[in-house]
Amino acid sequence: MEVILLERIEKLGQMGDVVKVKPGYARNFLLPQKKALRATDGNKSQFESQRAQLEAENLERRKDAEAVAAKLEVLDLTLIRQAGDNGQLYGSVSGRDIADSVTESGVTISRGQVMLDRPIKDLGLHPVRISLHPEVQVEVTINVARTDDEAQTQRERGLSITDIAEESEAAEAALALAEEALAIADDKSAEAAAVEGMVEEDVAERLSEEADEGPEGSADADSAEATVDEVSETEKS
Repeated sequence: MEVILLERIEKLGQMGDVVKVKPGYARNFLLPQKKALRATDGNKSQFESQRAQLEAENLERRKDAEAVAAKLEVLDLTLIRQAGDNGQLYGSVSGRDIADSVTESGVTISRGQVMLDRPIKDLGLHPVRISLHPEVQVEVTINVARTDDEAQTQRERGLSITDIAEESEAAEAALALAEEALAIADDKSAEAAAVEGMVEEDVAERLSEEADEGPEGSADADSAEATVDEVSETEKS
């Protein structure tokens, strides 16, 4: 079926365009919502005669929508819901819930203006488009939390409370691994120091014994001292 669009329709066309659509879409949506006319010769002539007036009315509606969009952009929309520890809601947030929340904030919109593909089913910050006019859409953020404190935390961090918890757990795990690695390194250093001390003590005893034996032990003493140096260098490396 061919129709004349009376306003811009996303992914379909601009005001005045003659487009071909499915009959069901035309009969169930476009025609009853007065968004289009059947593309007959009579309707084409009628549209052309009223085009200037329709464009002026559309411009006025768009200005009104832009004013509403400016208000929506600064709204802080928080919905308190019950949820499990995994962040899954006991229920969901629907387009009607969002429309009601926006309306309660002082800006009246309908459920049909909320462009929500599927209900929200978990905690967090959820961007949702609001269609105020065929040419004016605005994105609002829905803050879904279990408490006002959680909502504040999500707002400040820009993350869901479950993501924040996972980040904290990951940070704690990384810290624990670092501490474990440091403890192992300290143990190895202590072990190396103990071995070096034992070698030095043993060599010192040998030097003392050889000194008591007389000059013939001097060569062995030099060798023993060299051994101490070699052991020390090995342990350091």
